[in-house]
Amino acid sequence: MKKFISITLLLLISLNISFSQEIKNKGHYNNSKFKQLDEELPTPNTEHNASGAPGYEYSQQQVDYKMDIVLDDENLRIYGEETITYHNNSKDNLEYLWVQLDQNMRAPDSKRSEIRVDKAATLYTPKQFSEKYMEDPFDGGFKIEYVKNIDNSDASYFINETMMRLNLEKPLASGNTHSFKIKWWYNINNHIEQGGRSGFEHFPADGNNSYKIAQFFPRLCVYNNVEGWQNKQFYGRSEFALEFGNYEVNITTPKDHMLGATGILKNENEVLTKTQQNRLAEARKSFDKPIIIVTQEEATEIEKSKSKETKTWKFYAENVRDYAFATSRKFIWDAMAVDIHGRTVMAYSYYSKEANPLYGDHSTKATAQTLKTYSKHTFDYPYHKAISVDGQMGMEYPQICFNPGRPNPDGTYDDRTKYRMIGVTIHEVGHNFFPMIINSDERKWTWMDEGLNSFVQMLAQQEYEENYPLTRGLPKNIVPYMKGDQSQLSPIMAEGEDLFDFSNNAYSKPAAGLWMLRHTIMGPELFDFAFKTYAKRWKFKHPTPADFFRSMEDASAMDLDWFWRGWFYTTDNNDIGIKEVKKYHITDKPTEQAENLAKRYGITVDQLPPSLYLVSEDSKDYSDEIKGKRPEDYNLLSSYIEQNFTAEEKGTLKSPKYFYELTFDKPGGLVMPIIVEFEFEDGTKERKHYPAEIWRLNDAEVTKVFPSSKTILKITVDPDEETADVDTSNNSWPKTTETQFEEFKRNQIKG
Repeated sequence: MKKFISITLLLLISLNISFSQEIKNKGHYNNSKFKQLDEELPTPNTEHNASGAPGYEYSQQQVDYKMDIVLDDENLRIYGEETITYHNNSKDNLEYLWVQLDQNMRAPDSKRSEIRVDKAATLYTPKQFSEKYMEDPFDGGFKIEYVKNIDNSDASYFINETMMRLNLEKPLASGNTHSFKIKWWYNINNHIEQGGRSGFEHFPADGNNSYKIAQFFPRLCVYNNVEGWQNKQFYGRSEFALEFGNYEVNITTPKDHMLGATGILKNENEVLTKTQQNRLAEARKSFDKPIIIVTQEEATEIEKSKSKETKTWKFYAENVRDYAFATSRKFIWDAMAVDIHGRTVMAYSYYSKEANPLYGDHSTKATAQTLKTYSKHTFDYPYHKAISVDGQMGMEYPQICFNPGRPNPDGTYDDRTKYRMIGVTIHEVGHNFFPMIINSDERKWTWMDEGLNSFVQMLAQQEYEENYPLTRGLPKNIVPYMKGDQSQLSPIMAEGEDLFDFSNNAYSKPAAGLWMLRHTIMGPELFDFAFKTYAKRWKFKHPTPADFFRSMEDASAMDLDWFWRGWFYTTDNNDIGIKEVKKYHITDKPTEQAENLAKRYGITVDQLPPSLYLVSEDSKDYSDEIKGKRPEDYNLLSSYIEQNFTAEEKGTLKSPKYFYELTFDKPGGLVMPIIVEFEFEDGTKERKHYPAEIWRLNDAEVTKVFPSSKTILKITVDPDEETADVDTSNNSWPKTTETQFEEFKRNQIKG
């Protein structure tokens, strides 16, 4: 029995030891903030290679359109007939084609309203109540009259909300084309009252309409090797995933309308008067100011009556991913030439008298500046024109965009109105680059066009006007969002329709991140080269997030995985503070620390090599006699210098008297560079920039020693608010206190 007990005890002891060892030696997953992104990014392949560039087997589809469009001004309808030619450039055989029917989001049976969460409102105007609870919903969906094969036989198709599947009689083989025809019409929405990305605005004073027509025709979805067919329904957000192609478009409008559209106008002499043609010729030579093509006086006279006759505008657009137009008898039209590295591009503006003089003062000039700045930071603008339209919304399409902003009835406008109009105009014109040319998939990754575009917009704004008041996109202005309720935050790497705060998440945070990369982490020269490399690689192609991340690293020789992971894949925020500052002086007498070091190696202090020691002011080894002594005040060091340096070399040596040991802590989850400003007793300042990699081995706190010949009065982390630090109360030494009112002011976003 005793033997059994002994054996049992031995087993228990053995198990306990094993268990203890297991606990003690338990492994862990690599949770380093500097872990590589390989796990998250897709495996490179022959179409999207490891450098971030298109691979040698990269391919994409092409879709060409021939369209006859009629604007019915009286009945507020668009009628269209189109012939679509689909080029299968992929290596796959396609059993069917998918077509987008964006306008079906306004069909009576659309699920758009059903997926939105709403609550009973406190009050309704009679109009709001009637529209919401009593009237039938507006029917703005497509009315498909036919879908036919090119031989006019009926084609097989099936409509699923905003998507239509064209069933092919036989698979479309790689390298082949397929043509088919669609006839359709729809009721145009009033975008002022009903919302929307396009539509009409009615002017009761003169009874006229201004039309901004986009996403108005059935368009082919994207098919690629990343996800196959784009198959997301369109409910109003995340609009674009489209193929490039060539467009031949005829648009019939009332004869007294003025129209701007994607593409080259092929029949100027038929739709423009001689006077307008002559003015346009003059504008093509005017690089410093806009030339009025249709004056306000002329437009005001035209809008007094409505012609029953029509005219047809003929356009051709090559290698564009979409098509849009604007038309009205109310339009004033001005134009100027823009020099893009020796090539002339035209900047146009179309606007009502209600938008003048704000648009006359700034619209075309802002358009021109956008083309110049974006071309400098990406590639030369490849199209022949860019149009800004008084559309009272912010929306973009190839070569044309619709923008907000109008002056007061007396023609005056304040700075807020002015800068909002200029900012949105630059932003929307800038979308010609992102995503109309650098053709990212907004249906999945909104930040790839909105965020990148918002960043370059900031650069254009700075070049448009000295001291331009930047708001969105500066790191300090994203702080309130970054430190918000985590349950209401989404990572940047989230689909646009899944975002809680669309503006901050898709626009501001990515822009702020790129601003930090350029100005704080990489530097302008390195960043600009890498950013331009990405843009040139992927113009007229379909990039993915991985292509952007990899290109930026490939062209800069910088490992930025830590930044992409933290800023794009998480909702962590940045908070770096000064935990402790200790002041040291130099001595040649062994200190307590030296004695401990000697004991560790089993020797005496006398056996240590002749050395200099640093003594903190709170140490028992400190005395006033060593305060302010320089290294050369000690024979040990002065003799070394005398024996080892020339007279010229001696003149370059520094002579620090004080040594400050700084301990930084990081309550926030993000790793960021540590920018430190030192203010000295003589009023001078000095800055140190410690790269983010300083946090590699300790994610909680790090220390640095800063030698100085002068006494430091103040130390500040991130003095210019470059890193989106969410709590600046721990950024100073000696620690400063702020009142609740000061904290409130600090947290407000100006503008």
